Amino acid sequence: MDPQNNKYTQNDCTSGILHIGVGNFHRAHQAFYTHLLLANESARNWAICGVGMLESDEVLFDKLRAQHLDYTLTICGRNGVNETVTISSIKELLLAFKQPELVLNRMADAAIKIITLTITEGGYNLDKSTNKFILDDPQIVHDIENPSEPKTVFGFVAEGLRQRRANGAGGITILSCDNLQHNGTTAKAAFMAFFEAQDKDLSTWAAANLTFPNSMVDRITPATTPEDVERLNKSSAFRDEAPVYCEDFIQWVIEDDFIAGRPDWETVGVQFTDDVSAFENMKLSLLNASHTLLSYPSFLLGYRKVDEAMADEDIVSFVREFMDIDITPNVPAPEGIDLEEYKQTLVERFANKAVSDQLSRLCYDGISKFPVYIMPNLAKMIANQQDLSRVAFLFANYRHYLKYQKDDKKVEFNYAEPWLNAADKEMIASKDPLSFLGLSAFKSVALIDHNEFTTSYLKYVDSIQNDGTRTALQAILSKP
Repeated sequence: MDPQNNKYTQNDCTSGILHIGVGNFHRAHQAFYTHLLLANESARNWAICGVGMLESDEVLFDKLRAQHLDYTLTICGRNGVNETVTISSIKELLLAFKQPELVLNRMADAAIKIITLTITEGGYNLDKSTNKFILDDPQIVHDIENPSEPKTVFGFVAEGLRQRRANGAGGITILSCDNLQHNGTTAKAAFMAFFEAQDKDLSTWAAANLTFPNSMVDRITPATTPEDVERLNKSSAFRDEAPVYCEDFIQWVIEDDFIAGRPDWETVGVQFTDDVSAFENMKLSLLNASHTLLSYPSFLLGYRKVDEAMADEDIVSFVREFMDIDITPNVPAPEGIDLEEYKQTLVERFANKAVSDQLSRLCYDGISKFPVYIMPNLAKMIANQQDLSRVAFLFANYRHYLKYQKDDKKVEFNYAEPWLNAADKEMIASKDPLSFLGLSAFKSVALIDHNEFTTSYLKYVDSIQNDGTRTALQAILSKP
């Protein structure tokens, strides 16, 4: 199907999906799949009502409203050939902090069958060491005590569901599109914990009227800089203040558990399954973990773009050895997937010059990414008595990145870690490198108790500081 030949407008459609967290990834992934679907006249009850929870969302929303919610998506081919598509699948945009009643009304509308989420790994408000919902967060406390005046995604969904129940609008599916292992199970644990604390009657109703399918999402989508906007508009006929660009690879695997019905996304390439676990494990353990692995040493070496780092033979060797030696023994291939081909495709995707993803995006919010992408397989590696050198090197790089905020070329930088707590900051500042291993992100594994890991980690801490990242990295790589 040629997406440029999709002849429909927002006026031809009604919203069947309410999406919370309208960012670049959503616009390149779920909104793109839905755009393809809406080419079919019989599917036009599945357009998207987008909701922004953050004040920072207003800038993007204003730009999109000024162009009737249309935007361009440039799909960057690994073969150097790009395709630009105009996307019209978002029918409405609402700001929760400015239009709370409208948001709640849409959640309560029987036409809305699915609430989808891209609220980031850290957005589910779960304690990183216990995996329990954090009930004493000040905004959560506010929403529990003031149900009709919500501020958080949990408060809005709860109040919207109360109104939905009162309207007799029926059940609804909450579908997480975030990069989390068992993201539907995670979403269910978070929302049900909130419902139980705020309104036990709602909790009982939700248990019978909500489903939370797990899903696996994949498409590399960089942040768009002002320079990107100018570059993308030069190659399209559309003057777009909010363009998006992405790689040519796309994947979405979803458990088929939709209580109120769903779009026929399978007709446009989405895969439905009874169990998404193997796909989740493969993607999070290979793609996301490798992104985290390469991000900090590459940044410390002075690179700022992923494709530039992937032109460095040391980085490529480091990533391939991590995939092949550390991760592959712990990742059963899903049915129909050739794991060797998948890994080679990942290397090609990372090196895609047309996408040129920012390393700062990969480095962002490591405190939320380590528990999801790194710690589960590290626990398996320790149990299996595998070589821990590459992962120990990653931890040493992450500490150096956070503690010194200066790369090997003496260029200073600021990091973005919105979920660091006060105790984490003290451990980062400590002169004792072992203190760093107590960070909240690492608590699922008692790293300090594993001598092989701590010995390697301390060696790399010293080597990075005294000899530089390159020397430390080359000491790890397998020799021909």
